[in-house]
Amino acid sequence: MIASALLLIFPVAMSFAAANDLFTMKIPNKISLALIAAFALAALYVQLPLETALLHLAIGVAALAAGFVMFSFRLLGGGDAKLMAAGALWMGPEHAILYIAYVTIFGGLLSAAILAYRKYVPVSAEALPPWAVKLHVQGTGIPYGIAIAASGLVMYPSTIWYHALLG
Repeated sequence: MIASALLLIFPVAMSFAAANDLFTMKIPNKISLALIAAFALAALYVQLPLETALLHLAIGVAALAAGFVMFSFRLLGGGDAKLMAAGALWMGPEHAILYIAYVTIFGGLLSAAILAYRKYVPVSAEALPPWAVKLHVQGTGIPYGIAIAASGLVMYPSTIWYHALLG
């Protein structure tokens, strides 16, 4: 029962972050904090060696630092930077590079799709919900949490967590 709950926390939190970012253009800190806390619980549950846990932590801190550099250049939102770091924490050294590569690929595809949406779907053509209208506004940015979550969800089945918690 505990393993099943721990197994689901990552995909549920990432999915919630993506949806929240799409609808509000914000990712609450509590999502990233929940992912960090769940990492600690999962590490204890699977009896992850301390050295391995510290490597995961170092990857997460490095991703957070890189995210804040991007944030300072207005390339990424603060919530995106924190979510990316929390995801990197779960990926660890085995999957961090591929995780970031997927974030980049999915982010590029998402950006292209939103730019096409802004260009080819007139805001006045149909009665769009407020979140869809907001996506039309130039300068509102891209809900990059979608790309971060997609990357995490693609990579998650390859992680030690998935295999250890699945049984």
